[in-house]
Amino acid sequence: MARLIALLVAGFAGGLGLGAWVRRRRRRRVEEPSPAEELRAKLAESRAADPEPVAEEAAEPDAVAEEVEPTIESDLESRRRGVHDRARGAIDELS
Repeated sequence: MARLIALLVAGFAGGLGLGAWVRRRRRRRVEEPSPAEELRAKLAESRAADPEPVAEEAAEPDAVAEEVEPTIESDLESRRRGVHDRARGAIDELS
């Protein structure tokens, strides 16, 4: 008999806990917008704030991209060399 009462009390407590958890999840869903919605709102604001690019500005990104690419490649190569040098040093220490 005591076992049955303990089981009923545990079931009742579990049901209350589950109900509270469901209510909290529903409330949180309503209160907090999703990160995707926040990003969409920011994107819409930035699009509304920025005027359309002028023809001169549209031609500039190609020229800028050509200037930036060698810098990115050289930076990437230097980072790669550094990683390989550290790996070789670690292998030498272990040997």
